[in-house]
Amino acid sequence: MASPLGVPVKLLHEALGHIITVELKTGQMYRGKLLEAEDSLNVSLKEITVTQRDGRVTQLDQVYIRGSMIRFFIVPDMLQNAPMFKRVGPNAMRGRGIGTARGRATIMRANARRGRGGGGGPPRGIRRVDASIELPQLIPLSHAHPALSSSEPFDVDAFLLSRSGQSLQDLRSELRGYLGGLKEELVQLINDDYAAFISLSTDLKGEGARLERLAAPLPGLRAEIENSRSELRGIQDAVQDKLTERANLRQEKALLQMLLKLSDSVVRLESLLLIASADQSTSQTSVDFSGLGIRGMNGLALNIGEDDLKDDRSRGGQAKHLARIATEYTQLLYHAEKAKEEKCVFVDEMQWYTVPTVAPTLQRVTRIKTTLSRDLDHLFSDTLVSLTSSTIETASVTDKARWTSDLTECLKTYDLLRNWRDAEEAVRRDLVQPFVKSTIFADALNVTPSPILVRTALPGRASLMSPRTPYTPFTGVRANPFDTLNVDAVALLPDEDDQPLATLYNTILRFVQMNCTGVLELSEKINAKNRKTGRRPNAAAYAAESPQLASTSGSIADLGLNMQGFEIMANVIWAEIGRSIMEELGSVVFSAGNPSEFQKNYTITNNFITALEHLAPSVHAVEMMREHPIYNAFQRRWQLPVYFQLRWKEIVGSLEDNIVNPGVQKGGAIPEDFVTPQAAAFYNAIQSCWGSGVFIPELSHRFWRLTLQLLSRYRSWLDSNLPPREQPLPSTSVDISASGSGFAPRATTPIATNEPADTSAVDEAILQRLVNAHMDVSAMERRVWDLWKTEIGMLLPEDTRDETQKPEEVLKSSLDHLHNLLPGLSGQIVIVLSRRCCTVLARIKSIISQFWAMNKKRDPTGPSDFVPDILKPVRQFFELDGVHELVLESDRKSWATQVFEFTADRYTSHLEAMKQTKDSLKRYKKGFSLFGGGGSRDGEEAKDEERLRAQILLDVEAFGEDARRLGVVIDASEAYTKLKAAASNYTA
Repeated sequence: MASPLGVPVKLLHEALGHIITVELKTGQMYRGKLLEAEDSLNVSLKEITVTQRDGRVTQLDQVYIRGSMIRFFIVPDMLQNAPMFKRVGPNAMRGRGIGTARGRATIMRANARRGRGGGGGPPRGIRRVDASIELPQLIPLSHAHPALSSSEPFDVDAFLLSRSGQSLQDLRSELRGYLGGLKEELVQLINDDYAAFISLSTDLKGEGARLERLAAPLPGLRAEIENSRSELRGIQDAVQDKLTERANLRQEKALLQMLLKLSDSVVRLESLLLIASADQSTSQTSVDFSGLGIRGMNGLALNIGEDDLKDDRSRGGQAKHLARIATEYTQLLYHAEKAKEEKCVFVDEMQWYTVPTVAPTLQRVTRIKTTLSRDLDHLFSDTLVSLTSSTIETASVTDKARWTSDLTECLKTYDLLRNWRDAEEAVRRDLVQPFVKSTIFADALNVTPSPILVRTALPGRASLMSPRTPYTPFTGVRANPFDTLNVDAVALLPDEDDQPLATLYNTILRFVQMNCTGVLELSEKINAKNRKTGRRPNAAAYAAESPQLASTSGSIADLGLNMQGFEIMANVIWAEIGRSIMEELGSVVFSAGNPSEFQKNYTITNNFITALEHLAPSVHAVEMMREHPIYNAFQRRWQLPVYFQLRWKEIVGSLEDNIVNPGVQKGGAIPEDFVTPQAAAFYNAIQSCWGSGVFIPELSHRFWRLTLQLLSRYRSWLDSNLPPREQPLPSTSVDISASGSGFAPRATTPIATNEPADTSAVDEAILQRLVNAHMDVSAMERRVWDLWKTEIGMLLPEDTRDETQKPEEVLKSSLDHLHNLLPGLSGQIVIVLSRRCCTVLARIKSIISQFWAMNKKRDPTGPSDFVPDILKPVRQFFELDGVHELVLESDRKSWATQVFEFTADRYTSHLEAMKQTKDSLKRYKKGFSLFGGGGSRDGEEAKDEERLRAQILLDVEAFGEDARRLGVVIDASEAYTKLKAAASNYTA
């Protein structure tokens, strides 16, 4: 029986779960996934995109469409191969087999019928098959089959799936055929090798005896091989012993050569340093070098030939001579260290110079080092004194250049010997210490400074910093250190008559600039060269070679530091200056008893330290100076917490005095933005924290906390000194309760609508206090924020800006807390003004009595007498001192608008009450009119009511004009619109 469903319905069922497109008869297109389909073509879609006729696209989650509304469907292209599109004849299924074999049989029978005369065309009911279509073919079973030839284990499921198009019977027949083929191949394989398989046992007969004959000579051969191996091992050991002996001989030879070099170096150094040995012959020429500046050991003179010392006899060659000795001495130390590593007895038992308690060689090396250091110190001191003496002006240019060259050679020699501390001690002893002792003493601040400046030819550099700002970081181009010194370019502190400390510091800066800059530059060049080449010994090696440093007062050894390289700025200049200031002037400079003097001393001293750091030859020298123990001790001498406590007491005490006694203003005049002296006192206290005479950068966090505390104190003072908060008047639609006010409400008696006349002075005083508070709060907020932008934000250090809450946000929060008072103050001002304005509205009731009392009634031509007095309190309030000038126009308009809205609403309430009263009287009169009355009387009353209504309209318009002159936009006022409507509808 044929299916009653058509192809479109079947096709729609086949499209379930696919994306289809449906066009409705209205022109809308729905595209989505088909969920359900009914035979009546009703469909349900999900995830739909709807396209309207005008092109608008919308999205829907699910939709149900009736089949009667559908114009056509669009289904996926893959459904064109659906079964319902194949046209099969009624006899197509006849004779059709199951599986591949039966299908092939059917085709063969069809071909046979076609060959027996069935005609050229296909048999009836069979559709011609296109020859271009290739049918799937099964791979016959063989050894090359993928499932049988793979190394993987045989997978039955995979094999059956590969033969899914074949019936089980055909597959069984094929497998049996393949099994039979395998058996035939196995039999054939056995038949081919059967003869060899049968003769396998006979071929192995006698092989055992043959193997025994072959194994008989193997033990002897093994023994011979073992003997040969042992002989070879003995030969190898002998060769290795010879090689080891040769290596030892080479090492001993190298050690002997090193010892010879060590001996030669000791003899050569003793001869160069004029150190006489015990067995030295007296037949040689005796030469006395005492006049050359090279001192011998205990007056001993070296007896050598005169030709060997011709180059070193002049003073100009002394520096190079000592440099040569230093180079030889470093080689001597190297060889001695190597010899000690080899535990050489020669180094410890050499009998050239016998001292019972010290090894001879070490004693001689120590004497060489001591003599070399002493001669180098003598030459360095003489050269340094020559360059800084008062007679330097008369020296020739050649002498100055030679002395500068000698000074450079001496510094290089010190660096080569790693005797940096000896050089620093010489600079301290001969240059810095005498100046410090003559300049920094107990009464140095009370002595008139000498105007004479000692000039020197020591190489220096001209400072490019502006003398006005010596503490500004120097970023200019460095001058050549060997240029002529320009004393006028020295960056000095502001020298005032009342600041002897600044004068003393300028004297020190001039001295450092003129006499110490050359040594600093030369030593820094040597340090920079060593850092660049990496030639900087570690502390352990230096300590091993120099177990004892110079133990002088204030030396680097006493301070426990172990620096590498020259640190003259830190260890000499700053150490001497800082120690002298702390010891001689500490009671004056670091005294915190007088905060003003302490702040000046602190500022001047910090500027002096900064200017001194600018004279340092490098950033490394500045860092070492700041890490010096004396620098840390110097900074700890400042009693900054004590200074802050004194300043806090001074600022807070002056503020409290100004709050209690506002008539006596301390700390300056009242700024023009403030009205009350108390508010000005709070601002002056905040401003003084950041003033140049009070602020110290190291106390910035404390002054910042004090600023926030002063703002909080101002807020609490306002809360305690503002007038009691009034409750809003009843029967009003305008919110003037100031629910967001900053001060707490107080218990007070509700103010009556009819105010006595004697309360006007009290109201004016309250208004004055409220508006003063409003103006002061606005000014405080504005001035403090300006102070943040100009001073506070720049003075706060950068590390405070990395906190969770930035200082700017904290200040904004404090100012917002203060700003929250303004709505409450505005609300209270509006309440007082509204109450005073509403008091005048009570006179509205007198209009009727006055109107009926008139003998001669006429049409009204102007407003009533009380109308100008309604908003008169607002006008008087705006005319108070400072209100018009200091209060913003927007605030004045806001206050006037709120008062007007409230008053207009009360005005409307009065008119409605009057209308209700008149309506009651009118109904009452109607009750008596039943007993008689005249029509003329009713006409007169109507005219009177019309005149009264016109009078009320004139009053309302005059009231609006008064408000307009105060800046109120009456056209946008809802209360005024209701008032005009009430006046227009009023009838007496």
